[in-house]
Amino acid sequence: MSYQYIIPIFIGVNIFSLILVGVDKLKAIRQSYRISEKALFLSALPFSSYGFYLGMKLFHHKTKKRYFKLGSYFLMILHTLLILYSLKSQLSFA
Repeated sequence: MSYQYIIPIFIGVNIFSLILVGVDKLKAIRQSYRISEKALFLSALPFSSYGFYLGMKLFHHKTKKRYFKLGSYFLMILHTLLILYSLKSQLSFA
């Protein structure tokens, strides 16, 4: 399998998640229609937990919600383990 597209896709989904958190923060400031918490959290599932967490910290958004903090930590650990496992299996068969 060719892995040449993995890194650009990984960066893209993380940027998307970061922007989504920023847009929701802007909407919260303007008291406009908001992005649902479910949609925000689901945006972190496809290996974009790093962008999601960075967005939380950068925009100071959803940082007091315990389930967002714990959920983002859990997803980052899970994503890191999956990435390391993938790299290990790829290197051991090379």
